[in-house]
This record gives sequence, structure tokens and C-alpha cells, in this order.
Amino acid sequence: MTASVPAAPAFGETLPIEASPEMLRLLARRRSASAMTLTAPGPDAGQLADLLRLGARVPDHGKLSPWRFVILQGEAKAAFAARITALAASQANPVKATAALRKLTSPPLAIVVISRFTAGEIPEWEQRMSAAAVCMQLLLAAPAMGYGANWITDWYSYDPRALEILGVAEGEQVAGFLYVGTAAEAPQERVRPDVAAITTVWRP
Repeated sequence: MTASVPAAPAFGETLPIEASPEMLRLLARRRSASAMTLTAPGPDAGQLADLLRLGARVPDHGKLSPWRFVILQGEAKAAFAARITALAASQANPVKATAALRKLTSPPLAIVVISRFTAGEIPEWEQRMSAAAVCMQLLLAAPAMGYGANWITDWYSYDPRALEILGVAEGEQVAGFLYVGTAAEAPQERVRPDVAAITTVWRP
């Protein structure tokens, strides 16, 4: 069962910081679902609109919105997959490249987050990181709504011909393909990093 999403707050509305045990549970147990186990049903039109709205609520220094969305679903997604299938043969490992397309063809929905850079005071690195934050926000929002999700960049995120088919303009980059659908099987926990081993407390 999917969860409802609160309406967007009005501009200037006060947004108190409130403890959320539900969010802590989601973060503590967050796990990507295998893209190849994502099946229909996926989000409907209203839920997709909610996902995109939630995805856009990320840090954005300068309020530049340095990202945009491309939606792939239904016959259009199948047509995109068919067009880039021919490009798999020219990859370094054609067999692996062809197999990777199952991640694209299996889920009912793909949200492609396109990173774009606006020259000016805000460093490019910060704008690119904002696009990555959108991907992570979607990766959290989808399971909060009851769907499985996976954030993937594969060879077709970098192949210039695939990018042209997708409509990626000069200066833009694919931050990620966010695959969303109903998880046919629950993902299992994987090995996590030793946080203490990668943490340093700076002292003067």
C-alpha cells in the first residue's frame, strides 16, 4: 500500500523542525531494491508528480534548479531501450552492456535526473552535487511511498549516442536513472562501511 504525500507548503510558511521516528526508521533500514525485481504497478500520474515535487526539495545554492527530469515509461521507455540496444555491441564488453539493459527494461518507471550547469557565482561542483541530492531524495521518497527504487548510472549514462537519443544537451550530464516500481522480492541487507574507520575528529 502506498502512502499519501502532504501538500506542498505555501511560500513563506513556517516549517518547524520536528522529530520523526518514521524517517529515522526509513534511514536506518534504507536499502535499494534490485532494478530487475521492480515490476508493475509503478507510481500513477499523481504519485509521479509527488515524487518529482519531493525530489526537487533539495539544497540548491543560488536557487538555480541545476537539474531537470526526463520520464521514461510504457511504450516510450521500450522505444528508448530498443534504440540504445544497438549501441551495446560497440561497448568494451558487449555481453555485459546488453545484460545491463535489463535494469532499464524491467522496472515500469525510470526518472532520469539530468544535471545542468549555469555559469556564475555558484561553483559547478555545488550544482552537480545538487543533482546528486535530487537522486538521493527520490531514492528515499519512493520507498516512503511504498515502492522499491534503485539509482543507477550505466554505460548508457555516458555513451554520447545514447545521450543524444535521450535529449541530453551540451554541458548536461546524467546524474542517474532512478528506477521505480513494486519490489517483487524484499532486498537483503548488504555489508556497510565501518563508520569509525572513516571518521576523523579535527582538532587544532
